[in-house]
Amino acid sequence: MANPGHIQRTLRAGGGLAVMMTAAGLAAGTASGADAPAPAARHAHAFAFERIDGGPLPLDQFAGKAVLVVNTASRCGFTPQYDGLQALWERYRDRGLVVLGVPSNDFGAQEPGSNSEIQDFCTLNFNITFPMTAKAKVTGSDAHPFYRWARQRAGLLGGPKWNFHKYLIAPDGTFAGSFSSVTGPGARRLTAAIERVLPARADAQ
Repeated sequence: MANPGHIQRTLRAGGGLAVMMTAAGLAAGTASGADAPAPAARHAHAFAFERIDGGPLPLDQFAGKAVLVVNTASRCGFTPQYDGLQALWERYRDRGLVVLGVPSNDFGAQEPGSNSEIQDFCTLNFNITFPMTAKAKVTGSDAHPFYRWARQRAGLLGGPKWNFHKYLIAPDGTFAGSFSSVTGPGARRLTAAIERVLPARADAQ
C-alpha cells in the first residue's frame, strides 16, 4: 500500500517528475506499438470495460453525461490526485459528470495489485465512490480499444505518457479533450472544459 508521505514528497518534485514521465512514456509507447490501428467507432459509447468488482461496464450506460476517463495507479507520485478526482465527482455529478478510473500497470509498474487490492486501497485511503474499471492496458497495440480510439482522436502527443492522464468525453460520446498527468483535477483548464460539455439540464442523473 502506498505511503501518503512518500507520494506527497514525490509529487512536490514537480518538473523533474514531469520530464521523467514524458521520456518514459514516449519510450514505452514506441516499444509497445502505440500506433496500432484504432477501432473504427464514431463515439466512446461503442466501447465497454469490465467493472473492478466484476461484470460489464459499457460506456453507453453514461450516454447523456460527460465522462472523465483517468488511468490511475496506487504507487505513483500523482496518486494524491485521487482526492481531487473524488472532489470533481462530488462537485459535478448532479450536473451530469461521471469520473471513471481505469487502473493500469503500464507506467513504472505502479499498479501491481489485484482488482480487489486496488479497490480496497482507493476506499481506505481516498474514500473513492466514483466508478472504477478492472485493470486495463492503456498504451500499445494491445491497449484497451477505448484507449486506442481516444489516442487517435487526441493526436500523437495526446495519448497517456504516465499515470493520471485524463480524457474528456462529451454527453453524445464524442471526444472532447485530452489532459496530461500534470493537469490536476482542480486545474481551471480542466474544469472549464468540463463545464463546457456538461448536459444542459442541471438535474441530470
